[in-house]
Amino acid sequence: QVQLVESGGGLVQPGGSLRLSCVVSGFSLDWYPIGWFRQAPGKEREGVSCISTIEGRTYYAESVKGRFTISRDNAKNTVYLEMNSLKPEDTAIYYCAAGGIARTPIMPHEYDYWGQGTQVTVSS
Repeated sequence: QVQLVESGGGLVQPGGSLRLSCVVSGFSLDWYPIGWFRQAPGKEREGVSCISTIEGRTYYAESVKGRFTISRDNAKNTVYLEMNSLKPEDTAIYYCAAGGIARTPIMPHEYDYWGQGTQVTVSS
């Protein structure tokens, strides 16, 4: 059974940092690209970053490029999203997902398996 579980969200001040984790089970990180998405209240879900399977190529939305870094640890079945220089507009529920296509733009409808999400709030 494919499962993804996010953690690491919370409240942070503008300019601060957070690291999100996505622990997967039921499949290998070599099988599917993993994407990070976010959804703010009243807005559509948007792709933030993704990482490909074998080569580990990374892709980012323009809004987070240079501030966010995606990485993975195959031994821990975990994908991370390091978020720096956070802004209030980064406030959203962040989801990880598997089974999509590693490319930009990062499209939610291309991903098959989703976690439950973790809340990130950037506020002073």
